[in-house]
Amino acid sequence: MYLMIILSFTIFLCVIHLICNYNGKARELKKIPGPPDRFIIGNLPEVLVSAVDLMKLARKYAETFNGIYRFWVFPFSFVNIYNPQDIEILLSGMKYHGKSEVYKFLKPWLGEGLLISRGDKWMKRRKILTPAFHFNVLRKFCGTVQENSQRLVETLEKAAGETINVVHVISEFTLNSICETAMGTQLNAETTDAGKAYKDAIYELGHSLYKRFITIYMYYDFIFAKTIEGRSFYKHLKALHSFTQRVIVDRKKYVEQHGNTFNENQVDKTTMLDMLIAAEKDGRIDSKGIQEEVDTFMFEGHDTTAAGLSFCLMLLANHSDIQDKIVAELKEIFGDSTRPANMEDFSKMRYLECCIKESLRLYPPVHFISRDIHESVKLSNYTVPAGTICHIFIYDLHRRSDLYENPSVFNPDRFLPENSVGRHPYAYIPFSAGPRNCIGQKFAMMEMKSSISEILRKFELQPVTTPSDIEITADLILRNAKPIEVRFVKRLN
Repeated sequence: MYLMIILSFTIFLCVIHLICNYNGKARELKKIPGPPDRFIIGNLPEVLVSAVDLMKLARKYAETFNGIYRFWVFPFSFVNIYNPQDIEILLSGMKYHGKSEVYKFLKPWLGEGLLISRGDKWMKRRKILTPAFHFNVLRKFCGTVQENSQRLVETLEKAAGETINVVHVISEFTLNSICETAMGTQLNAETTDAGKAYKDAIYELGHSLYKRFITIYMYYDFIFAKTIEGRSFYKHLKALHSFTQRVIVDRKKYVEQHGNTFNENQVDKTTMLDMLIAAEKDGRIDSKGIQEEVDTFMFEGHDTTAAGLSFCLMLLANHSDIQDKIVAELKEIFGDSTRPANMEDFSKMRYLECCIKESLRLYPPVHFISRDIHESVKLSNYTVPAGTICHIFIYDLHRRSDLYENPSVFNPDRFLPENSVGRHPYAYIPFSAGPRNCIGQKFAMMEMKSSISEILRKFELQPVTTPSDIEITADLILRNAKPIEVRFVKRLN
């Protein structure tokens, strides 16, 4: 009896092995270079490591292969790319604009918001939301962002000279900014506690999603829901949705009472949430759709910017000469004045912009994106068959030595106009590229210029965490495994 069971199971495994390794799709994939795989399980053992080691593994493969490699974990096949020519093929048009199966893990949280949706739904949502990030709207929010930057400086002044974990204070700043601008809601004492729970929940969700990503049996929703990680995920999901639902309800009440305006000092500022509420009245979106977009933008609008700012402050702290150049530029713009910055000032912060861009090159907050290959495509002269998941590793793209000389060195001069000529348009994509690029990238740049300029006008940044201390951990957003610490010392002049 037992012999028959063992024999049957062995035959079953052999059949699965033949199906997975010798069908047409498998034969095409095997032509693409990649790490050696194992019977049935493929490359599964390689990913059963810590979050830090998983990121190191991806970097190792990026150094081993030349811009493309395959990876197989039964029953999923992946092709990972990090060269601009292939990336342009996938991102420049709408043919491969559908997000891959990996993003389904985010659906309980973000629904079918702009990040995940595809086809007609994506196009309709993008059309509704695009006006919220028009230059004239950003100009009107400049004052709000500056006020938050000044509050950030006040927070830093209380701990001047001490070592500060910048991730915490910067996350609070970016959450306040996205709430007060895109959502039209100012956090008060009560909602601040809810906001803290929201930020904490995001970190916990990231951990659960990482565990799900490396554990194949958790790919199935009904199994994941019964695991410890699944229960933790849904517990923290309640905190996230509770916070964003409160933001929506508060704004709807305000709009009902006052229309789509702020107080007398903030007249005619239409927020992204106001536009969604108006679209609901017109029948272009329902309440579930509003929830999806608010969840999407609350996450992306604060967490990605916070990550970008944290790494940028760390880099500036470790390069006093570059700090001095930014301060000299700010002196030319403001002189001895302590007035707040405006949009015209931001446009003059050209060297600071180069520094931000270089920081986003080294530490892109969205370090990879993933596409569904629904029909075969040629990448690096290999045929990638339909049904393959294609990861675009932005982190490795940005560190290619054939695109950037001494790629691990922080050198803002790379982004001076004269040094950017001839660079492949898809060699630098911190905000993605093509039709599905980040809708809020101009807002993010304004927010980063506002906060960094305000900080450097008041403080000298001194290093605590160094680039060699950074250990990237696998997460939705690029994060360091430990705190990112900087010392803020008041400037004497």
